[in-house]
Amino acid sequence: MICPFCGNEETQVKDSRPAEDGAAIRRRRLCGKCDARFTTFERVQIRELTIVKRDGQKSIFDRKKLERSIDIALRKRDVDPEYVAMEINRIVRQLESHTDGDVPSARVGELVMEALSNLDQVAYVRYASVYRNFREARDFEAFVEKELGD
Repeated sequence: MICPFCGNEETQVKDSRPAEDGAAIRRRRLCGKCDARFTTFERVQIRELTIVKRDGQKSIFDRKKLERSIDIALRKRDVDPEYVAMEINRIVRQLESHTDGDVPSARVGELVMEALSNLDQVAYVRYASVYRNFREARDFEAFVEKELGD
């Protein structure tokens, strides 16, 4: 692992432990050159996922992009980061179980909406407003009435 501070290619693992409910390994590392300490995470990847966009273009699945979109929806909301991590892991596991590895982007969006619905209703509506391309206030009203009830 390359040191993020000095670029040295030789670092030592000082401590390893399970993380994210056993779905990852957290490693504390020490750089032999600059003595900096940093943390890395290892995750199991069952298969490489390809996201198929609405226009037919394909791109490699990026977990960080998924995490960022959920973090944006949850900005300034009081949600336990552990629950967020569990929902992200659940989404990734569902995507990895997709039969051929090609996943429609709409499927990712629906899974994110489902996860946000479980985590926080405001974040759910925020994400839906972008995902479903709300243009006017009445779009919000119709969505909230339909999805969340009165």
